[in-house]
Amino acid sequence: MSRDSLVADAAFAVERLRLQPVVVVERLRLQPVVVVVGQSVGGLTALSLAARRPELVRGRVLVDASPAGGGDDVEETVTATAGALRAWPASFASRSDADVFFAERFGAGLAAGAWASGLEHSETGWRPRFDVDVMAQTLREVSVPSWDEWDTIRCPTLVVRAGNGMIEPETAGEMIERLPRAQLVEIPDAAHDLHLDRPDEWRDALIGFLDSLDRQRF
Repeated sequence: MSRDSLVADAAFAVERLRLQPVVVVERLRLQPVVVVVGQSVGGLTALSLAARRPELVRGRVLVDASPAGGGDDVEETVTATAGALRAWPASFASRSDADVFFAERFGAGLAAGAWASGLEHSETGWRPRFDVDVMAQTLREVSVPSWDEWDTIRCPTLVVRAGNGMIEPETAGEMIERLPRAQLVEIPDAAHDLHLDRPDEWRDALIGFLDSLDRQRF
C-alpha cells in the first residue's frame, strides 16, 4: 500500500463523514473541527494529508513519526519487522491463546491487549488482519523523506516524541525549527507505541493541544 493510497483513504473518510474544518458564522460552529492524529505510519499519513489537502485539516498530531524518512537502513528495518511478524502463529485457536502469546512478548499491559484485539476470527481461528508482504512494502513506501511536504504545512501541529522511540531528538528539534506553528512534547521512558506505554501522559499531551485549538477557534 502506497503513501498516496493511505492519504487518499484518509481524505475519503473525512469527506464522506463531512468532517471539514470549522466554518464560523456569527460565532456559531456549523461543522466539527478535524484534528488528524496518527502514530508511526499513521503519523506520516497525517503529515501528507495536511500538506496535500489543507482544506480538510484544522490541526495535526504526529506520534513518534517524522518527515526524515528511514535512512540507509530501511531495508534492514523492514526485513527485521517482517521476520518478527512471520514468527507469529498463522492463527490462534482461541482469543485466550492470543492473549497469552502477546503478553509473553509485550508484557501484560495495554500493548498485549491491543495486538490481540487486532485479530479477526475466521474458520481456522484468530488471525492477523494484515498481510506481512503488504505490510513490508508499505513500510518501504512510507520511508521516503517528506521534508518538502512538512515545510508547506500551516495548521497547528503537535509532535509527540517517545524517549525510547524511533525519532531522534535532533530530528524532533529540526521539525519544530522548520515549522513555527508546531510544538513538541517528549514522553521519557516511552517506546514507539507510547500511547500504550504511557497512556496518561499521552492523554494529557493530546488534551492540552486540543484545548489550545479550542481557544484559537474564534
